[in-house]
Amino acid sequence: MDSINTLFLFCGTLIALSVLASRLSAMAGVPLLLLFLGLGMLAGEEGLLGIAFDDYSLAFVIGHLALAMILLDGGLRTRLKTFRVGLRPALGLATIGVFITSGIVGVLAMWVFDLTLMQGLLVGAIVGSTDAAAVFSMLSGSGLNLNERVGATLEIESGTNDPMAIFLTLVLIEALVGDLGGPLDMLWFFVQQFALAVIIGLGAGWLSARLLSYLDLAPGLYSLLALALGFCVFGLTAALGGSGFLAIYLTGLMIGNRQGRHLNFILPVHDGLAWLSQIGLFLVLGLLVTPSALLDVILPASIVALALIFIARPLAVVLTLKPFFHFRWREVVFISWVGLRGAVPIVLAIFPVIGGVEHSALYFNVAFAVVLLSLLIQGGSLPWVAKRLKVMVPDRVTPNHRGPLGVLPENDFEMFVYRVENSDLEDVPIRLLRFPSGALISALFREHVMLHPKGSTRLSQGDVICVIGRDDDLPALNRLFNGEAKLKHQRAFFGTFTLDAEARMGDVADAYGLTLSPGEAALSLGDFMALRVGGHPVVGDDVDWHGIHWVVNEMEGNHITKVGLRLY
Repeated sequence: MDSINTLFLFCGTLIALSVLASRLSAMAGVPLLLLFLGLGMLAGEEGLLGIAFDDYSLAFVIGHLALAMILLDGGLRTRLKTFRVGLRPALGLATIGVFITSGIVGVLAMWVFDLTLMQGLLVGAIVGSTDAAAVFSMLSGSGLNLNERVGATLEIESGTNDPMAIFLTLVLIEALVGDLGGPLDMLWFFVQQFALAVIIGLGAGWLSARLLSYLDLAPGLYSLLALALGFCVFGLTAALGGSGFLAIYLTGLMIGNRQGRHLNFILPVHDGLAWLSQIGLFLVLGLLVTPSALLDVILPASIVALALIFIARPLAVVLTLKPFFHFRWREVVFISWVGLRGAVPIVLAIFPVIGGVEHSALYFNVAFAVVLLSLLIQGGSLPWVAKRLKVMVPDRVTPNHRGPLGVLPENDFEMFVYRVENSDLEDVPIRLLRFPSGALISALFREHVMLHPKGSTRLSQGDVICVIGRDDDLPALNRLFNGEAKLKHQRAFFGTFTLDAEARMGDVADAYGLTLSPGEAALSLGDFMALRVGGHPVVGDDVDWHGIHWVVNEMEGNHITKVGLRLY
């Protein structure tokens, strides 16, 4: 009984400290995942609590469970529309990019640690893929609003690159222990990893999404059922020889893009589960490492880590993206910098330990050191690098709060809560507001007192307005209640003037005294901008032309609708 009580006390204390450490992370600018690893090391065998933990098999199981939950949550929050610009480059990075990175790091590791070529390549394979837990956590935790092309590529890459890393790791382990099959066996294993994951993940995800949207369950059961279905997909895919990690990510993607009231109950719970998974996973991995053994390899491992960060990853990104896709150099540099390593390399480093490979302790300690330096160097500088490379777009206004009314099973009405921060709305009667036709104000609060709004009610700054509407009404509502600070920021970024993208370039050229090449006069402004940025435009794409800074301001689907102008 005492041991059970001690376990509860130990787990509760570590998790509570990890959650409280999130405030320290925000204030000090230290990556949160690095703090989780640090707390695990402090509690470990050579730390303050002296807890001896060397059960690699248990850590392996915990790692799989945690990564599955993190990838499921990542899929739930990835919008299908981002695949328009991010799928092909992300798949290139997740396959060819991982292969190039692993090869470069492997050759260097062979020289640094005096290993054979196969042993060195195994080090490269273990640390060759970016980590979904680290990428999702750093991008959301840093509050970076990246342009869609960059953000989508990074999210999809981190969610889909595990199969290649696992494939390379297992093939090299089999080669080292003498169980490697022929080329056809390796090719079939590679095809299995991807093909089965895509077929089962998308198919089972499609069925799961419809099941969740049609069922009438207690609110707390939707998230439990989504998690159970995700685990079933993971287990089935892995049992058949596919990548369970990719399959569960695709399952989450299908569930998260099926509109319905189930999402309002699933997303908040899975956000907490993803955080719990990250905390638990990094604490366990921190407990597993022995700091003294880590110090023995820290210098050569630092050489490997720095080569990965400054040579292998950038070279892989340039070779994979630049010749085939219309990425700007600053976007390529930023994607190179966000090659974050996290839990996945450490979990992969457990494979050699379980497989009885020679130098297995070396692989684990090198992977751990690479992850530490990656989180410290890349993760710690992420916001600064994003600002310097200008890959962010201004934050758009969103409701302070929103929630479904539960009236309709699909496309339900919601309650949107806004605070009036725009001075242009001061003393304006409600009847003069340019409201979407399907939305209405249900309540108005002023100095904590609820008023019954009428058409003649005049607004004041600081008023809190409750609006009933649908998701399609949000763009118009967000523009209406845009605050002064965000308006100023947006004007500085997009320019003071905004033009309709349907405007004819001949008319725009006449108005601004511009010279067009033959054939451009008949284009619309939107088509002209899309042509100038190389196709597949996203909000924030810009062109300096004839002394004017032209910026894509708004889009609907694949089409530009508004273009901002900033005169030099």
